[in-house]
Amino acid sequence: MSKVIRIGTRDSELALWQAKTVQQLLKDNGYNSELIPVKSTGDLILDKPLYELGITGVFTKTLDVAMLKGEVDIAVHSMKDVPTLLPKGIVEAAVLERAISHDILVTKNFNPKQQNGTIATGSLRRKAQWLHRYPNYEVVDLRGNVNTRMQKLQKSNWQGAIFAAAGLKRINLTPDKVVDLDWMIPAPAQGAMLVVAMENDNYCKEALANLNHTASQLCVHMERDFLRTLEGGCTAPIGALATIKENEVHFHGALFSLDGKFKLEIERTCSINEVEGKGNAYAKELLSSGGSSIMKMVKETLNK
Repeated sequence: MSKVIRIGTRDSELALWQAKTVQQLLKDNGYNSELIPVKSTGDLILDKPLYELGITGVFTKTLDVAMLKGEVDIAVHSMKDVPTLLPKGIVEAAVLERAISHDILVTKNFNPKQQNGTIATGSLRRKAQWLHRYPNYEVVDLRGNVNTRMQKLQKSNWQGAIFAAAGLKRINLTPDKVVDLDWMIPAPAQGAMLVVAMENDNYCKEALANLNHTASQLCVHMERDFLRTLEGGCTAPIGALATIKENEVHFHGALFSLDGKFKLEIERTCSINEVEGKGNAYAKELLSSGGSSIMKMVKETLNK
């Protein structure tokens, strides 16, 4: 059987770049496809912080519905935006090779020695980590796709705004004045692309299996297990990064209070053959050493 695979994607420049990348890879493997762009709730509502929308998977839900209704066959996501539990009937079909995972500050006039100022981000994780390092700064909310956020930064009087380095690099939007935030722990699965398919669609699952990058998949699964066990979502101030060197996996995870005053982190190394369950175990270790109290504070504040 041969068919044209309908690829669901958000319609931002970055999302379309990701979908076109998958489309080209499928073509290289002999599969025909077409792009079906849709607008997500997260793209349409830009006047509220993400955590106020109250929707798990705010950037993925519309594509999930399109898949379940049979309007698209597969969907391409920035994996950090995807809830740790997929909707019933939808399965992970491929994790592409991960790009750079760190955050950067796109700056107009940032001086690391300056004790106060204003930076922008729509991420509670980035906000908490920035305030932990620069407690006298004001952090303002910044929403929209990458292009929109860059435009808002240029029109502002902020010292800078925080972006995922991979997103800007993919669409050639990285400006000259950036600061690598190598001290900031990225979101679980940041820099990774996920392609999902319907559980009963063997044709698409077989096509996408060829695109899977095993090492990237191992690392992001470990990070997302850590996230899921901490009971965080895309709105929680949780960072995690797993990296492979030779036959070992190094893991660095952290949980912050919303104001950045409290930080709990864990760094562990294990054999690549012993990864199963480690993300979950590391999260439990963090919860038992004070993380439960921080998570309770976070949830109470966000639910007010």
